[in-house]
Amino acid sequence: MLNFLITNQPITKSRYPLGMPGGGWPVALTTDIGIDLGTASILVFVKGRGIVLNEPAVVAFEQQSQRILAIGSEAQRMLGRTPGNIVAVRPLREGVIADFDITEIMLKHFIAKAGHKRRLFRPRVVVCIPAGTTSVEQKAVIEAVGRTGAREIYLIEEPRAAALGAGLNIFEPSGNMVVDIGGGTSDIAVISMGEVVESTSVRVGGDKFDEAIVRYIKRVYNVLIGERTAESLKIAIGSAHPDSRYLEADVRGRDLVSGLPRSLTITTQQVVEALAEPLWAILQGVKQVLEKTPPELAGDIVERGIVLTGGGALLDGFPRLLTQETGVPFYLAEDSISCVVKGTAKVLDNLSLLSDSLISSRKIAAAY
Repeated sequence: MLNFLITNQPITKSRYPLGMPGGGWPVALTTDIGIDLGTASILVFVKGRGIVLNEPAVVAFEQQSQRILAIGSEAQRMLGRTPGNIVAVRPLREGVIADFDITEIMLKHFIAKAGHKRRLFRPRVVVCIPAGTTSVEQKAVIEAVGRTGAREIYLIEEPRAAALGAGLNIFEPSGNMVVDIGGGTSDIAVISMGEVVESTSVRVGGDKFDEAIVRYIKRVYNVLIGERTAESLKIAIGSAHPDSRYLEADVRGRDLVSGLPRSLTITTQQVVEALAEPLWAILQGVKQVLEKTPPELAGDIVERGIVLTGGGALLDGFPRLLTQETGVPFYLAEDSISCVVKGTAKVLDNLSLLSDSLISSRKIAAAY
């Protein structure tokens, strides 16, 4: 059991040392680390070792004493199943930091866990953030990561990192388009010569899909289910396209009239209906970026197609729906969940080419 204490006071190195259970920064021949700071999960890449950690971005703590009880997978198992005095929360919401102190503790824990009880000199760190984040949100991320002991911190937009991780050559003078669907946001961007030409960030992702299923079942059946149950339903039988597949599954929840447990049988077509609103929001974001794309780059995109990355892109029938609605072919990237963090590895390899276009801790410090 972890035994950190959340306070409203500034977190100092002495209060939260890197020598927490799990160790400090990992030893390697390099000091480069990449972090996909996602709403639903955190992935950590260490140069020379690859992806060393992929855990849910969840923290459980005792309300009265504010004592941290669990972080990551162990905390996720507590979601919706804790007694009144214990709360399991996600400190990041819609791609931004909702609780600074808990985010910092979570980051320190994950980085230490990735290190396997070994230390190194202060590293360079590349962190992925949603497209369109404000300068205040960028500063919050840099401060949270900086307190873990990083020497230099670089921020890169998630769609640009996702494009690199998907194997696209974004440095040539031609158009590449990527749609990265995460837990809290969907980031859409057109990239050419290593730079983002047009982009938008829609505050809709996998979490909104789950919430939409919960609302649908509550509205139609007057039964309340948990978000974890909704997520399992989405994965097992869900689809974005009405003609993609035909499945059904039993779910259990609480009848809001009688207050008693109740079982239901839900079909794929009902999940498609439930997801219509969040999927429409993502589709509108895609159309908005396509409408603003210069004609020459738009021609490249029509010829090459658009790449889908992120965990939300795994929803059955999603590429088919987007292709049908836009007339542009969509393709699911290989290992789409890891594309963003794999992109940080390529950023670290190409810092000389990209450093001027990245947001860095030095630039933020100079601005403030």
